Order: sequence, then C-alpha cells, then structure tokens
Amino acid sequence: MDESALRQAEAALRYTFNDRTYLNLALTHASVVDARINSNERMEFLGDSVLGLVVCARIYEKFPQLLEGEMTKIKSLAVSRQVCSEIATQLGLSQFLILGKGMQTSADMPTSLPASALEAVIAAIYLDGGAGAASAFLLPLVDPHIDRAAESGHQQNFKSVLQQHAQRLNESTPIYRVLDEKGPDHAKCFKVCVELSGKKFTASWAQSKKRAEQMAALAALRDLGIIQETPGGENRFVDQEVEPSRNDT
Repeated sequence: MDESALRQAEAALRYTFNDRTYLNLALTHASVVDARINSNERMEFLGDSVLGLVVCARIYEKFPQLLEGEMTKIKSLAVSRQVCSEIATQLGLSQFLILGKGMQTSADMPTSLPASALEAVIAAIYLDGGAGAASAFLLPLVDPHIDRAAESGHQQNFKSVLQQHAQRLNESTPIYRVLDEKGPDHAKCFKVCVELSGKKFTASWAQSKKRAEQMAALAALRDLGIIQETPGGENRFVDQEVEPSRNDT
C-alpha cells in the first residue's frame, strides 16, 4: 500500500503509526500473498487477545457489583464477531484492505473479513504504541457496546430467554428450523424460524445459522410479549419473571 493510502487509513483509525509497516501488514489479506505467514493472520491472533483484555478490564472497572457470570456474558457480546464487524464498518476498514483479485468486490468478500481486519489493526496499534495506545483506540469504540450489553439484561442470548420461558410454562423445547439459505459457501445467509408447542413464529435471515437462530428467538419473544423494542432500538424485558440464564446457548 502506498503512503497516501496508509495516511488515509491512519486518518480513519485516528491513530498515527510510528512504524507504518505494522499497519500495512494488518491490512494485508492472505489472498494476496504467496505465503500466509506474510498476511495479517498472526496479527488477528494477537489482536483478539488484546481486544479481550481491554474489554475485560473495562467491564471489571465499570461494573464492580457484577459477578463473573454476568461479566462473562457482557464480554462475550462486546467482543463478538458481529460487534467487531460493526466497528470495522464504522471505521471504513474494508476500503483499505489489500485483497486478492477474487475478493475485491463486496459480493465476494466473506462477512467475517471486516471483523478479522479489526483484530489485526488492534494488534498493529498494540505493537506500534503499546497497551496504552491500543486501549485508547478501543475504548471509545467498544464502550457503547459494553453499556448496551449490560443494560439489556439478556446480552442478546435470546435463545436462552426463550428456553427459560418454555420451561417455566412446561412447554416443549423450542425447535429451530432452517427454512432457506442462499449465497456462496463463504458468505451464506440462513432463514430460520422457531417452533414452540406446535406454533411457528416469524422467520429471520442472518449471515450465520447461529445468528439466524438468535434472531428467530428474538422474533418469537417479541410475538409473545416478553421482549419489547424501545424507540431507541433496544430490546427490553416486559415479562420480569423471565431471567437470563448464566449459560450461553
């Protein structure tokens, strides 16, 4: 990547590198190099751990009243692939990625790629400026997601909430049915609905089967009046008898 493009990437990240070779490597996908060792994959590994540490420290600091189980659920959401992808999109990382020709259109780009790129960039900042620089870069980006997870009460584990609802009413276990799927193998979308005691609820599309199941569970919870969407787009419990499980589903 030329110096002009690197400067644009720095501007988007709001971080100026002492050594731009870290940034260049962080943006280099395996599809454009002869050996994967020359891509950003090792940086993804490091960045994932740095992200986890920064988020865990932040949760520990912000919520002194929470026990390990609750903190773990908030952390799981705040470092999820979905959140990482959202942050990467917010930063416009995709436009700076160095990709092979077969992946240079949005239709061919795996949905996980922006999230992986963010992890690599986190590692690049950590290697360039240390833990303080990485934390300063990340906290403004992850704080809203940490707060949203803590406030929601269910940490978006809608399947767990629906399972508890079914158990409380002695109903059958929710069944998740894949109704349709589309797209290439590396970017497939799934349409899933949940069936509870013989009743099928609104189906949902998502970019992974696991996510589609969660969204289908959310649709069912809304239909049942257990969760309601606020004007600000947040999901809140209406039925206070339902408590989120400590175990992710």
